[in-house]
Amino acid sequence: MTLPQNDTRRLERRLGDWARARLPRPVVDLVMFTLKMGWAALFGGLLLIAILLSKAVWQPDWPIQRYDALFLFAVTVQVLFLIFRLESWSEARVILLFHLTGTAMELFKTWAGSWTYPEAALFRLEGVPLFSGFMYASVGSFMARAIRIFEMRFTPYPPFWLTLLLAVAIYVNFFAHHYLWDIRWMLFAATVAIYGRTWVSFRPAGWYRMPLVVAAFLSSLFLWIAENVGTRTGTWLYAGQHEAQMVSLAKIGSWYLLLYVSFVTVTLAAPGVIADRAAPSPRSLRLPEPADPAPAMPRNSPPGSASG
Repeated sequence: MTLPQNDTRRLERRLGDWARARLPRPVVDLVMFTLKMGWAALFGGLLLIAILLSKAVWQPDWPIQRYDALFLFAVTVQVLFLIFRLESWSEARVILLFHLTGTAMELFKTWAGSWTYPEAALFRLEGVPLFSGFMYASVGSFMARAIRIFEMRFTPYPPFWLTLLLAVAIYVNFFAHHYLWDIRWMLFAATVAIYGRTWVSFRPAGWYRMPLVVAAFLSSLFLWIAENVGTRTGTWLYAGQHEAQMVSLAKIGSWYLLLYVSFVTVTLAAPGVIADRAAPSPRSLRLPEPADPAPAMPRNSPPGSASG
């Protein structure tokens, strides 16, 4: 059974209302932040669980390869998200764009020897199993969902052409540094110069705000942790790395830069997230969805609670 049209926000509101009604006031913001983060990371979390479980149970004589099972799992989850409207079509476009750009990077990086996928696969393009594109897509899914779920606002937002130029420079440097001088330190400085004045406001239950560059750095730490899960399970390995080794801390910087590419990718696939960037007091920034007029409220009814 599918849920009603435009139910994504309705479902999240019901879940949020249910949780807030049962939480003690002193911890409501912390718990709601944790719950919303988990809900935003649902696609990536399920993929990470699948990587862990498949590594634990997979047998070499099974009729399907583990990488192929991960690919089919990711496709199935994506289809179910859309059928049951746990994800909007705007977010699906984000995932598709991330899958394409991520797979392009994977093809080059595996060719250049930066990392390898040691297991066999039928769904493979050159040396890259197709499920790998969904790992990048999970970052885009998280970012798009988090913007909506936390009702994020970005103020003041830099000139869009400048953010696009930075994203292109970062993406190109991931390829070009194999042949030319690595300019990542200049790019680190550029992120601060361009986004240094930008604050991201977000709402677990009440409103909070944080510098965008700090939010990007903290997010890169979590992505580095998730990447260690991938290498510890042998799903992929960096050059010269074995499964027992931690991923280099330098990869935190790589993820930090990649997050700015990710953010601009989201704005390209779903431009509504920065529609109010020029407003001094912007409205809540949401991914565009079909209109869903609220029913008239009885005169004596209490005002509705904040969205989940």
